[in-house]
Amino acid sequence: MRIAMIGTRGVPAAYGGFETAVEEIGRRLVERGHDVTVYCRSTAERTPEHLGMKLVYVPALQLKACETLSRTALSVAHAVTGRPVDAAFVFNAANAPFLPLLRARRIPTAVHVDGLEWKRDKWGSAGRRYYRWAEEVAVRQADALISDAEGIADYYREEFAVPTELIRYGTRILSHTPTDRLAALGLSPNGYHLVVARFEPENHVDVILEGYRNSRAGLPLVVVGTAPYAAGHLARISELADGDPRIRLLGGVWDQELLDQLYAHAHTYLHGHSVGGTNPSLLRAMGAGTAVLAWDVVFNREVLGAVGSYFSDSASLAMLLDDAELSPHHILEVGEALQSRAAARYCWEDVTTSYETLATRLVAGYSTRGASRGRLRADGWDVFPAPVASPSDAVIRGRLS
Repeated sequence: MRIAMIGTRGVPAAYGGFETAVEEIGRRLVERGHDVTVYCRSTAERTPEHLGMKLVYVPALQLKACETLSRTALSVAHAVTGRPVDAAFVFNAANAPFLPLLRARRIPTAVHVDGLEWKRDKWGSAGRRYYRWAEEVAVRQADALISDAEGIADYYREEFAVPTELIRYGTRILSHTPTDRLAALGLSPNGYHLVVARFEPENHVDVILEGYRNSRAGLPLVVVGTAPYAAGHLARISELADGDPRIRLLGGVWDQELLDQLYAHAHTYLHGHSVGGTNPSLLRAMGAGTAVLAWDVVFNREVLGAVGSYFSDSASLAMLLDDAELSPHHILEVGEALQSRAAARYCWEDVTTSYETLATRLVAGYSTRGASRGRLRADGWDVFPAPVASPSDAVIRGRLS
């Protein structure tokens, strides 16, 4: 099959979960004999292929509210005017308004809806309303929706009465990870706590720093991350870090070898994400065999299960950190248990098989268009008009399963 992957920053993966998924899934689809095209952001260094995937570079407006949408618009325009595509995977429900263009070319399309973006504090009221509206467009216009967590699948079932394809992310299982890159940072194996996150309010990096400062932890806290659109939040984090010599802000780290070593040799990984579904950073820590202290939400509990430890404010995190340093042998056992859980539940080969199977079903005519008329309950958010459905949308093509 000829498959297009649209809506991300592209590959090589160096930014976020969608990009990692595209790289890991796309390369395996190529190995299985499929022709995969990935749409990428424009960069100074361009190569026509990466791991067998064909790359198409498109520009974008460098504005928070428009970057993704402008890039996706040009990507879709290229996909519908270029070489015929058998199926398309569009990442992020925000890109749903461009689905009618793909439909016009009879390109069956699945949308990976991501988390509940309208809950993110970084968006103003207009942005949140847009995301709520875009969810409705995705439900009405996509041939299939992909969720990566039970909580997201539940949301679409309860909000729209529409099924989703539950396809979780995968992760790599690390073993015998070198330690040579740590020395340059003044770090030693099992001698620090780690945070890896964008500095956005819903990732609670500030709460983690407050909890750490209130703890009796002797190991330093290493923080990897940046704040591309949140200067005020960055200032708050910098203020907290400046007040405690144990806290080290490394900024953005794109070196994947260094990141592997940081994940694999941390005493604990602190995960404050609260909005998205299955988070790739969380899976990466599990695959590295590191114990996790996570924000107490359904998404993180689904991933970690009973093996994880959970906090909901700075005080509860401070207690978990104190316990972690007092019980190093228990922390090692927890890391091993989480790594075993990751190996059993989050395998990229299995994820690729699910995408491949879905693409085959889409090409054969499967679609959920028409399964939902929109939100089941009015809540004051629906300020945008719903897209007009065509007569054929009243019928679900194929079998819901």
